[in-house]
Amino acid sequence: MKQVIVKAKLKNPDDFEKKLAEIELNFSPVYWQHDRVYVPRGFKHATNLPRLTMRTEMRSVDEPAHYYLMLRRHIEDSGIDIVEKTTITDYENMVNIILQLGFKPIGEASRRRQEINMGDDTYIYLDRVDGEEENSAYAKIETILKDNDSAVEALTDLKKTLAVFGEKDIVDMFYGEI
Repeated sequence: MKQVIVKAKLKNPDDFEKKLAEIELNFSPVYWQHDRVYVPRGFKHATNLPRLTMRTEMRSVDEPAHYYLMLRRHIEDSGIDIVEKTTITDYENMVNIILQLGFKPIGEASRRRQEINMGDDTYIYLDRVDGEEENSAYAKIETILKDNDSAVEALTDLKKTLAVFGEKDIVDMFYGEI
């Protein structure tokens, strides 16, 4: 699946949430995610090499955690992310496979996430990252591209959407790298 993603560090996450509520967009209940990111040896930014992410997700305390392996390639010159996600039943064995394939861990981050489905395969996320400075929160908007969609137009639209809410501090790194 091809996606375009824009992420901004929020000055005031409560204000951001209020602005969305004013136009009747309300976030889902909070859920928890933890990502461990792995890259191939020799990885450098802007080289279009893949990242593998092992994600643990808990939507409710009375349900078991879900585990996912995500393959992500950011194609620098187009702004497109190619993302594939698959459910994992044995987290420990999958991590061993990733390491045996020559990938190395580069970071991990936990977050409390809320989301809004905007329809047309577009989502807004409010991420409060654990372990960072107090009030460390990010808005992330992503849209899934269809075959004839322009990545440049989609990227421009997502940035304009954030700007409408007063958010211009765009970040393009994994939370564990920020």
